[in-house]
Amino acid sequence: MVREAIAFSSDSIQLIVHTPEFKFSHPSAECYCVSEKELAQISTLKTPNKAFALLRKKEISDCSVQNNLILALDGVQDPGNMGTILRIADWFGISTIVCSKNTVECHNPKVVQASMGAIFRVQIMHVDLTQWLQKQTVPIYGALLSGESIYTQQDLKNGILLLGNEGNGISEDLLPLITHPISIPRFGQAESLNVSVAAGILVSEFIRRTNS
Repeated sequence: MVREAIAFSSDSIQLIVHTPEFKFSHPSAECYCVSEKELAQISTLKTPNKAFALLRKKEISDCSVQNNLILALDGVQDPGNMGTILRIADWFGISTIVCSKNTVECHNPKVVQASMGAIFRVQIMHVDLTQWLQKQTVPIYGALLSGESIYTQQDLKNGILLLGNEGNGISEDLLPLITHPISIPRFGQAESLNVSVAAGILVSEFIRRTNS
């Protein structure tokens, strides 16, 4: 993770604390070499690796939604899910995720760890999601159990893919803003899909269709 930060967010790094085994170079950050015991005392992890870094937050206030696929998250709470969604976005080349204000904070240590470095390459905005979506003119695809199958959805285009809370789905006040309700068809007996699993399936189909 620290090597990822050095490679992709070098200008945000303020401090690196590391053991002698961690070999790296950085032109401007404060760097301190410590013992494994000292690293364990100052790290938030029970079993820290060889280094940790302190970075400034990158504040993102706007993004371009034209000709792009943007992920919008409504109330996603689990840090592991958030980190996995960041990795999915990074894998498929999605540059921006827009989150409601009640979505888990992207700089939560568990989110950062679960992102496996994707957090340094994907922009994240926390906004009033209702107001933000009301301003958009691109298609808004909402993941709903009652939506049309993603595989039969005609003329799939880049736009906004809205995913809801793990237990409650998409908030009722956002439902009228959805222009294209979509779903993943079920063939077995499972009641629901994990939100990050659903994100992976849906994004994969969007990318396959819009880039073919």
